[in-house]
Amino acid sequence: MRKYDVAVVGGGFAGVAAAVAAARAGAKVFLVEKGNSLGGAAVNCLVMPFMRYWTEIDGKRVDLSAGIFSEINQKLKESDALNGKNFLEEGLKLVLNDMVEKENIDVLYHGYLFDVKSENGKISSLTFATVGGAEEVCADYFIDATGDAQLAFLSDCETTLGRDGDHLCQPMTLCFRVGNADVERFWANRDKLNEKYKEALARGEFINPREDILVFRTPIKNVLHFNTTRVVKKNPTNAFEVTEAEIIARKQVREIYEFMKKHAEGLEDSFLMMTASEIGVRESRKIVGEYVLTEQECRDCVKFEDAVVACNYDIDIHNPEGAGTSHHYFAPGTYYTIPYRCLQTKEYANLLVAGRCISSDHGAQASYRIMPTVCCIGEAAGTAVGIALAEKSSVKDISIERLQKTLKANGAFIGI
Repeated sequence: MRKYDVAVVGGGFAGVAAAVAAARAGAKVFLVEKGNSLGGAAVNCLVMPFMRYWTEIDGKRVDLSAGIFSEINQKLKESDALNGKNFLEEGLKLVLNDMVEKENIDVLYHGYLFDVKSENGKISSLTFATVGGAEEVCADYFIDATGDAQLAFLSDCETTLGRDGDHLCQPMTLCFRVGNADVERFWANRDKLNEKYKEALARGEFINPREDILVFRTPIKNVLHFNTTRVVKKNPTNAFEVTEAEIIARKQVREIYEFMKKHAEGLEDSFLMMTASEIGVRESRKIVGEYVLTEQECRDCVKFEDAVVACNYDIDIHNPEGAGTSHHYFAPGTYYTIPYRCLQTKEYANLLVAGRCISSDHGAQASYRIMPTVCCIGEAAGTAVGIALAEKSSVKDISIERLQKTLKANGAFIGI
């Protein structure tokens, strides 16, 4: 049985930042990822680009997501893997791999969490399914960066699914790419394409209920990125429903691409280049922690005394039932903060949660769920367990002042 100071489950932006921050605080860290690389949704689900993570204060740009996220951005630039908000997935994999190697973090790929042991209000070990059988790992502290609150759920922590009432989650989306496209010609005529799409949608020609075709540029010449499939009313935490969602989404990809091949200018000689290896999940479980952040508090730009992260990405809700996407945009210079209590479960003294599954309601999660923000949440969690380790205390009893000072000293922007 392996023994560590800190075990982090999930190797996306939140998990990598948590692991790196904890290691820099002097902890011996174990990081496990169910896929074959670090990067989470960015590499497994082809989620890109980085959504807006900055604002303007006194005429100057201020990055609300900084710290380790800024380091990742800089390393992507240095390796020619970043173009504005767009990045190359293979470059990201290498950057994150280098970062965890530099901090001597032990990494396990292809490990799927399926069992948790706990006693006396503390988690004691995790067991993972691997190609070699079950592997048990012990640690003093644990960070759930799974996105689905899988560790917390298996530990019998209180969780909630989707929105209040019907518990529907934001739709799942399978991203895809089209190659050999005349990008500039396509871009110049995409409004006309969307008009044709809406007409065809009204005639019932698509199983995809999405109201328009959402497309992004990429750093790759002649390649377009589409984030436009929409699978609704499926539970992202039910393996059979996720399987159904994957099948439906691929059918949507085919129908959308065949429609564009006929009607989109600039795609006459294109080909369907790839779909993501996993369907993208915007929302699933969230813990019900020591504090539940609400949409209204985000709209009111509340600054909490125990703030550890700042955010102003719009409250971006893709209709869980069908067509339509609602937005609440924040005015320039405004933002809200995320309190440390949202990372804490009510049940355990040595567990923190990082990423899109922290404690909040449906509307708040629709804002902070983006990769730059969850990276900062991960850094806060890793920094906190590093302090808990040094203080030999519960994650709930650490000095908030020390946590905030450490985050600021490491380049994070926490909003207070």
